[in-house]
Amino acid sequence: MKYLPCIAGGLLGALFLMAASMFFFNLGPAQPPPPEGSYVALFMGGFVPSGYLAFVKSLQIVGGILVAIPKTRNFGLLVLGPIIVNIIAYHAFIMQGAGLTSPMLIAICLLALYLLWDARKKFAGLAN
Repeated sequence: MKYLPCIAGGLLGALFLMAASMFFFNLGPAQPPPPEGSYVALFMGGFVPSGYLAFVKSLQIVGGILVAIPKTRNFGLLVLGPIIVNIIAYHAFIMQGAGLTSPMLIAICLLALYLLWDARKKFAGLAN
């Protein structure tokens, strides 16, 4: 049971490292462009060309590495927390609920929630 947080941290870190490396190294199949005028097209029209997506993916690499290392796991969760919330908000509002039940998103949320619950005493000091 004491190794479970290490396994969860390694899995969460690997998920974010793989997602960011797929962006930077153009791995995987090319996605078809979203329909013209859709919320996704409008959102990505400002998100990608401005370089903001590259910035977020860089933070995913940093957060993925930090969360995989046990001594820096809590700081990694602080880096990845807003990114996870924005991923959920993107699927809920921009994609209008599509993708909220994807296995990848569920795994990310469950792993992050487990790691937060495991370190709840350390994060409790932030509330004061």
